[in-house]
Amino acid sequence: MQNIFDHTNTVEILTRIDKLSPNSQPQWGQMDVAQMLAHCSSFQDFATGNSFEKRGWLGIIIGNFVKPLFYNDKPLPRNMSTIPTVLIADSKEFEKEREILKQSIITFQNNGPERCTTHPHPFFGKLTPEQWGKGIYKHLDHHLKQFGV
Repeated sequence: MQNIFDHTNTVEILTRIDKLSPNSQPQWGQMDVAQMLAHCSSFQDFATGNSFEKRGWLGIIIGNFVKPLFYNDKPLPRNMSTIPTVLIADSKEFEKEREILKQSIITFQNNGPERCTTHPHPFFGKLTPEQWGKGIYKHLDHHLKQFGV
């Protein structure tokens, strides 16, 4: 399984992000490309510890049981629901959001597993750095496939 802490995987993700353009169209979902980039950056903030979200009741009840969905080898389902605070509905500037996301990924990778957050994921709960690394890669891969790269 790919892991964003692996430099090769990070380079691959960054290369795919560079293939996006302001005109990239989603193959599913409602976000445009700039909103997707902002969504991914907001999601990254959970892993870096820059954003803390209180766990909702559903996550508390079933989060631990479905946690492997976040970091296993199976692709994420299309149109899967997301955490409301990272659902981006307002318009965003493509170039700005792309650069923010790229810098967030580079910083996360450079900081390594030892600087990964110890705060629980808002839905899945406590994750190890390895699980965060796999989950971040899987989440980015999911959204890049959404836009055909």
